[in-house]
Amino acid sequence: MRKVWAGVVLGLLLVAGCDRGSHPHEIGIPAPQFTVSDGVQTIDLSKYRGHVVVLNLWATWCPPCLDELPSLIKLQQQMPNITVLAVSQDEDDAVYRRFLVQHHIDFTTVRDPSTRINHLYGTLQIPESYVIDKNGMIRRKFVSAQDWTSPEIMNYLKDLAS
Repeated sequence: MRKVWAGVVLGLLLVAGCDRGSHPHEIGIPAPQFTVSDGVQTIDLSKYRGHVVVLNLWATWCPPCLDELPSLIKLQQQMPNITVLAVSQDEDDAVYRRFLVQHHIDFTTVRDPSTRINHLYGTLQIPESYVIDKNGMIRRKFVSAQDWTSPEIMNYLKDLAS
């Protein structure tokens, strides 16, 4: 009987984890609007209506986040018509600011130590990114580190921006 219950619990855990899959329930709905400020930078998502946005949820202490960071920088440089917005859950402002300078982060990023934006989007693990179209609709969700300069992603974003 214990093995049956263990199997049931394992099955439920696997099913619960499926929400981070390739077709989450967030696709095709309006992106939750937010304004967040860390005293230096402010992001008001509503001001980006009319632009394709890549909303990246990250932190400086997250190894997969750091893995994808160079390609996010290149994406912003190679496709200036795509807006990269990043929301970090770093708690230490000095460490965060030093990191931005050391890594030459040139896209818009803001610190949200309360993780309010992560909760608003249902993000429990980082990195996660949302592609938001010109009309403010979530079109795609990326889970874990991505190569943002891969032909598949670049072509997808180019098509969305046209």
